[in-house]
Amino acid sequence: MDSLLEKSEKKIKAISPGFQRSLMDNMAWNARLIGIRGARGVGKTTMMLQYLQKYTQNPSERLYVSLDDLWFSENKLVDLANAFVKRGGKYLFIDEVHKYNNWSQEFKNIYDDYPELQVVFTGSSLLEIINARADLSRRAIHYNMQGLSFREYLNLTENKQFPIFELTDILTNHQQAALSITEEIKPLKYFSTYLKSGYYPFFLEDELLYHSKVAEVVNFILEVELPLLRKMDIAYVHKIKQLLQIIARSVPFKPNVSKLSQKIQINRNTLVSYLHFLNESRLTINLFRDTYGISQLQKPEKIYLENTNLSYALHGNEADKGNLRETFFINQLKNKNHITYTDNGDFMIDEKLTFEIGGKNKTNKQIKDVENAFTVLDDIEIGNHNRIPLWLFGFLY
Repeated sequence: MDSLLEKSEKKIKAISPGFQRSLMDNMAWNARLIGIRGARGVGKTTMMLQYLQKYTQNPSERLYVSLDDLWFSENKLVDLANAFVKRGGKYLFIDEVHKYNNWSQEFKNIYDDYPELQVVFTGSSLLEIINARADLSRRAIHYNMQGLSFREYLNLTENKQFPIFELTDILTNHQQAALSITEEIKPLKYFSTYLKSGYYPFFLEDELLYHSKVAEVVNFILEVELPLLRKMDIAYVHKIKQLLQIIARSVPFKPNVSKLSQKIQINRNTLVSYLHFLNESRLTINLFRDTYGISQLQKPEKIYLENTNLSYALHGNEADKGNLRETFFINQLKNKNHITYTDNGDFMIDEKLTFEIGGKNKTNKQIKDVENAFTVLDDIEIGNHNRIPLWLFGFLY
């Protein structure tokens, strides 16, 4: 255990305290059991280490561990918790829990047996934090973490402090919101770069290798997480990559499952299940007419890549511009809002708001007779009436 404590302190002290994700300020950190779920590379580990650095002072009371550490090949998590509490431990932060067998049952035991210990854990976006068998649903609170919003990207790269705007603020007062931002910065100067390489915080590490690292995230999910957590046949990985490339260049992708299953030679029901898994793993966003009670064998109306950076990583600079616009919009809104397919416009938000996405010359023809409808336009700084700049929806979180 001493080796784990030593590694933990090195990582906590080495982490940069500078830029922090907005999620950190919106979590109930006083809860005894917190789960953070998200795709690889979005910044879960960094946020945990920053919290320990900022809000805990005594090294003997805090411990960060990753469950892929070799120490756990011969030791149990419950034994670590027991030893840590006996040393005065209060804050146990655990990474990569999906790589540890029986993690949910041991978390239940730790929660019940050590009330003085706070446990915060992270895992795959596929991770089933609410596990009925271990009854974690009434013990843990959980959060989903996605990549940087356009607002966070600007705050990070340009050292700004732009605030979050609620959706209602944007819809009712978007001109003033846009003016307050454009007085400080020209958002369109940075927007295309964000769409290409600003979603995952590791773009700061090496810009030239960024898309290679994004591709590594995709490969890890397809080759490791999906086979491990959803029993996806590893033999289909190449075909699923082909499918993701098709989605990237579509305008947008409306799946004909029967034809697609023939084209990539995967059984129809298996293919629909895999489409569901891709959505779970945060590689895609599957759009349905009604997202309540979605069956694993229900075909989505449209499929988008989870973020625009994936489009460039999978298909280079040939990614379709209309697809990129819609992908950005749905990605930024899905963090807080309920999104469904609609025949009138591109998206229905919270079952009452209709949005049509397009370039600066897009008209409102398709939604002119629809109540509570808005046109969202790329390549404009300031909107008017129900015509709103696309980039402004990047300030929702």
